[in-house]
Amino acid sequence: MTERTAAGRVPDPFGTLDRILWIGGGQWAGKSTVARLLARRYGLTAYNYDYHDARGHNDRRIARRVGLGHPPADPDPDAVWVNTTPEEMAAETLAGFPVRFEWVLDDLRALVAGRPVIAEGWGLRPELVAPIIDSPRRMAVMVPTEAFRDRQLRELGRAAAVGTKVSDPARAQRNRVERDRLVADDAVRAARRLGIRVIEVDGTRDAETVAGIVADHFRPYLPSPEDPDRPLRLQA
Repeated sequence: MTERTAAGRVPDPFGTLDRILWIGGGQWAGKSTVARLLARRYGLTAYNYDYHDARGHNDRRIARRVGLGHPPADPDPDAVWVNTTPEEMAAETLAGFPVRFEWVLDDLRALVAGRPVIAEGWGLRPELVAPIIDSPRRMAVMVPTEAFRDRQLRELGRAAAVGTKVSDPARAQRNRVERDRLVADDAVRAARRLGIRVIEVDGTRDAETVAGIVADHFRPYLPSPEDPDRPLRLQA
């Protein structure tokens, strides 16, 4: 059970949440690449949502399923990817983000960093981040254009297929791509409603240039840059 103060807030013992810069948005927009570039350029600590969500949070996910009376094992892959509509998949994903965000906050509260932390991932939703930041400028939402999403799906091996065995891989992949588009569209709507900047990535600018745009957005909170590292290709 998460410890809370008398006012109902979860303690932030090291004051980390006040120093975080947030990148949310759609899958395959280059969020991870931009976060790594900025971390190296400015000496920031980078937090990768996908890595922690898939690994560090799995025990909590299992415990939650058991607590809700569900089997501890993951659902049948066909039930998740093949026999569910993209709209249902998107709705379920969006409904699960608030619980997963609390696990992210637990991770971040445990960090002690001399410089700001840059946290990135599709589960860092504008409507979840907005209540805990002092300015909309502490967050940016990156989304791929349709053309750039298609290019990423063609060129990135891990984007080209669902990473589990299913009876109809082609249908599962179509469902996944459409789900990702719906979730990204929802992030854009939420960001614009909350006054958070949306950055569309269309593939015409390299990773360094996109990182520069994001850095300009975060400029009031960034320290002086360190020596830049080698260029990276845009990924997720």
